[in-house]
Amino acid sequence: MVADELDPAELAAVFGALSNPARLAIMRWLKDPSDFPPQLEPAEDVGVCLKHIQSRAGVSQSTASQYMAVLQRAQLVTSTKVGPWVHYKRNADYLARLAETIKTDL
Repeated sequence: MVADELDPAELAAVFGALSNPARLAIMRWLKDPSDFPPQLEPAEDVGVCLKHIQSRAGVSQSTASQYMAVLQRAQLVTSTKVGPWVHYKRNADYLARLAETIKTDL
């Protein structure tokens, strides 16, 4: 295994996080943060506000928070707090490592 490749436990966490269709959809949506409604801070910089993710997913705030917590524990997203709101964006470096691991190891 190359140093930048994910270990089996990391891969299991990623695949577990992505096994839910709603969480998978959220990851797809976050590829284009400009596709969400405007917010105080640019989504490209701080990420997409949880309220926008919640609205698009059509779920409660607590369910959206749970989805994002699973994605964050799997290191697929990072979060930034802006005022009372938490914003999320894709963890590009980790996703690149994931892609490389899949390409070379699976």
